[in-house]
Amino acid sequence: MKNTLFVEPGKVKIENVDKPQIQADDDVILRVVRTCVCGSDLWAYRGLSDKEKNSQNGGHEAIGVVESVGKNITTVKPGDFVIAPFTHGCGKCAACRAGYDGNCLNHKDNTTSGAQAEFLRYQHAEWSLVKVPGNPDDYSDAMLDSLLALSDVMATGYHAAHEARVGKGDTVVVVGDGAVGLCGVISAQMMGAKKIIIMSRHEDRQKLAFEFGATDAVAERGDEAVEKVMQLTNNQGADAVLECVGTELSTETALKVARPGASVGRVGLPHVKNPDVVTPFMKNVSLGGGIASVTTYDKDVLLKAVLDGEIHPGKVFTKSFDLDNIDDAYQAMTNREVIKAAITID
Repeated sequence: MKNTLFVEPGKVKIENVDKPQIQADDDVILRVVRTCVCGSDLWAYRGLSDKEKNSQNGGHEAIGVVESVGKNITTVKPGDFVIAPFTHGCGKCAACRAGYDGNCLNHKDNTTSGAQAEFLRYQHAEWSLVKVPGNPDDYSDAMLDSLLALSDVMATGYHAAHEARVGKGDTVVVVGDGAVGLCGVISAQMMGAKKIIIMSRHEDRQKLAFEFGATDAVAERGDEAVEKVMQLTNNQGADAVLECVGTELSTETALKVARPGASVGRVGLPHVKNPDVVTPFMKNVSLGGGIASVTTYDKDVLLKAVLDGEIHPGKVFTKSFDLDNIDDAYQAMTNREVIKAAITID
């Protein structure tokens, strides 16, 4: 089968490898229908984080069709169309029962890897896979993109809003205009926010944010951005802040624009060496967030919202590539030519 190999910073390529096989009783082999490139994949591609050269590439988002199942799998069968969340919760431990399946206590290998391929070995699949009615041919390209978004970015944006405790009538600031931040705008709108401020310097992303429910955009950075947000909030600050980047500047900004007593939902993968603990203390700001509860949110809220046409998170995929051209997809995202690149697989 075709599989994506990380060659070195700035280059991935397709290699031919053996098709994955069932190795554990709770494994499922998926025929991947669509996958994509995530902003977190770009850290190694840009040379900003260490990754071994000529190694298995990441790739953790997919929708697909069940090819085969381990003997302990009872919830899906060959032929089922499924969303493959990047987290693999058990549904039974204390973390999963509390709604934090991204931190499942029963699995050490709790995240997807190797989804940018024709087939995927999906571990601990009994509870974590999310069945979709029918089969891929029943859905439009736009709907397939929205279902793909449920494997990560839509659920991650929703997690940011959930952890920020967004409520009806709130003023919300979303720090980050990537796919997760844009899905955070959708989520804040779903939860009843009255004012949603997206921090974005890119016209195409601002336009989509407004379509998703944003009311204002702030293009400035640093102290100028904080000042602009204060102007937009009558110098009060935001009731809830969604931090969807993970850098030192984005984290600092999120803390500064939060009003006293606000909550910050952090879902940007942290790249902060010395986190500021004084600012939130002095403002009584609560910090929450982390790895998203993908299966929980998909089953409880998000899949129905997509199927009913209430939300359209697939619009974050602004260009599609085939698997053979996956390096072009990485380049397009690196150069900000697309918001998020979808990968279609024949």
